Amino acid sequence: MGFLKEFRDFAVKGNVIDLAIGVIIGAAFGAIVSSMVTDVITPLLLSPVLKMANLDKIELLVWNGVTYGKFLAAVINFLCVAIVLFLIVKGINKLKKKQEEAPAAPAGPTQEELLTEIRDLLKNK
Repeated sequence: MGFLKEFRDFAVKGNVIDLAIGVIIGAAFGAIVSSMVTDVITPLLLSPVLKMANLDKIELLVWNGVTYGKFLAAVINFLCVAIVLFLIVKGINKLKKKQEEAPAAPAGPTQEELLTEIRDLLKNK
């Protein structure tokens, strides 16, 4: 039973669960980006090019007998994901910078200052 207990302890650790959640959210985000490329970007930006090639979808793009459409769709997906992640990281770094720039709360008197005050008060008595 040692193996099962050890595996359970491993699987229930926060890092493994966080990673699993990240993978699931990443897959969902990938589906959103794929839909955005297929349903929004391709029709809006690539419609003239696709019409000249007599195509409905970028995935059907063939040139000199080689299918380039799926590759181009994957590149566009990657660029969209990279831009969004860049903006997220940039925003997080900006927030961290603001937190670092915020002035630290003034610290109370040091031990030496307190001892000096006590000494001075005792001298004045």
